[in-house]
Amino acid sequence: MEFLNSLFTWIMKKRIHQIELFMKYPHDVQEEWFLNLINAAEATEWGKLYDYKSILTPREFKSRVPITDYDSIKGHIDRMIKGEQNILWPSDIKWFAKSSGTTSDRSKFIPVSVEALEECHYQGGKDMLSIFCHNKPDNKIFNGKSVVIGGASQINNFTPDSYYGDLSSILIRNLPFWAEFKRTPNIEVTLNPNFEEKIEQIAQITIKEDVTSLAGVPTWNMVMAKRVLEITCKENLLEVWPNLELYSHGGVSFKPYRDQFKQLIPSDKMYYLENYNASEGYFGIQDQSDSDDLLLMLDYGIYYEFLPIENIDDIDPVTLELGEVEIGKNYALIISTNAGLWRYKIGDTIKFTSTSPYRFQISGRTKQFINTFGEEVIVDNAEQALHTACQATNAQIRDYTAGPVYFDKGKAGAHEWIIEFEQEPNDFNLFAEVLDQTLREINSDYDAKRFKDMALQKPIIHNAPRNTFYTWMRSRGKLGGQNKVPRLANDRDYLTPILNMIKNS
Repeated sequence: MEFLNSLFTWIMKKRIHQIELFMKYPHDVQEEWFLNLINAAEATEWGKLYDYKSILTPREFKSRVPITDYDSIKGHIDRMIKGEQNILWPSDIKWFAKSSGTTSDRSKFIPVSVEALEECHYQGGKDMLSIFCHNKPDNKIFNGKSVVIGGASQINNFTPDSYYGDLSSILIRNLPFWAEFKRTPNIEVTLNPNFEEKIEQIAQITIKEDVTSLAGVPTWNMVMAKRVLEITCKENLLEVWPNLELYSHGGVSFKPYRDQFKQLIPSDKMYYLENYNASEGYFGIQDQSDSDDLLLMLDYGIYYEFLPIENIDDIDPVTLELGEVEIGKNYALIISTNAGLWRYKIGDTIKFTSTSPYRFQISGRTKQFINTFGEEVIVDNAEQALHTACQATNAQIRDYTAGPVYFDKGKAGAHEWIIEFEQEPNDFNLFAEVLDQTLREINSDYDAKRFKDMALQKPIIHNAPRNTFYTWMRSRGKLGGQNKVPRLANDRDYLTPILNMIKNS
């Protein structure tokens, strides 16, 4: 086993040289991928529509091809689902990643090409391990097995030749056979569509294994970990898996979960590594152990553009190329990919923390914000304020959501928060005060609206009973996988049903 661990570590570390190359020559790499994508798709229906054959520069591309979202290309995707090919991308597309909707549809179905699987999603997973092995050369991770909390959806058929499921389900289904040797549990359990049953099976099986790494969304890993401790009557996960040394996570901010994981895994040697992987592509990996910033991965078959968030609602918005971005500004991410997404607005916002190399943080969602009164509060603001409030009151948050309280009979509006605590604040009033004050300090628009309570009153905070969000997500059929609790909303579509559920429970 030691030989195999050394061999796998050596193989993974070989990729570091290529990563360093795109860090050194980012614009050359992006220009090369831009031309590769345009040339590959020139004979597709989309490529002919916009005459890709004559496009030579990003400027021509941006002037000719409109920014798209799921609604605007849904008709093309529906035809692909029914079996038509060579529409958005030249190679046959048979897989579609089911993603929870931010559009008019309840679910989106994102095309996943063979190239996207191999050059993007799988390469991202391998690079995550490469970076870990490079940063921790004395690791023993390949001596044991990995537990991945994947999607709750099994693979389903649209037609005899097209399939859909959560992205994690698609990735697991298409893994090479040798990868199964380093995973636990088996594929049947991992793809069990009954999430609660699956968690129980995973817990019962993995307590007998030498688990060295965990992967997946923090929320669902917490659920699994607590069930493992209940079964084994242990105090922490290291008593069950003494060789556990890596947790790779993504999907939601890790800030609210960091202290909880330290209690579950009380070791300074535990390595936490964030990745930014979505149905549309694999975009970033945390490459430094002493920083939460993510390295923008530039050679995965994705061409990036960046739309300043203040221009998001412009009729004809102007995007920036990689070399034009500025540190500290919020940008909506626009991507063109080797799965046929062209100038596609994925709904996430990022801000760069470095341009040499290009590192960034996920700042929120284009549709997850509160701006009812001109306050422009984004998820990044909320996470900072909650973190500061937790530190001030020795609290830990399990989940939360927030939205507006509208003007009513001359009264000012407010923000209403539903927070489920893992550890409640020792002073609830102080928690609310620090949350409000921190938002005022980091967001001048919020501060202006809070002036003398003229537009916004103090926030209203509800201390939700244990398992509130788990029960709500289950009622919506949204347990597991890539399903996340929506953090902020510019309406009360989430707040009202959750509050009603609490009231009636």
